[in-house]
Amino acid sequence: MNLDTLEALDLGSEIDPGVLRAHGVVAKRGLVKILGRGELSRALTVRAHAFSQGAIRAIEAAGGRVETIPAPWGDRRPPARGNALSNR
Repeated sequence: MNLDTLEALDLGSEIDPGVLRAHGVVAKRGLVKILGRGELSRALTVRAHAFSQGAIRAIEAAGGRVETIPAPWGDRRPPARGNALSNR
């Protein structure tokens, strides 16, 4: 997800994957990475699984804060779905 998308949506001052999923912006099972395309004009607290360096600089320059959250399955591989077990 890019910064220009966060700027266009009025999601409040605290944004996390749950808020983005509730508004239908990201997939319900995927990880969220914030990318640096665009600009922010307001201070946001953004919680996501990953951030690009440009996104971190832009969020902090606007007076906001970034918080990296761990993946839901920990530090291992994501769980296999469907027929994926035959490919391992």
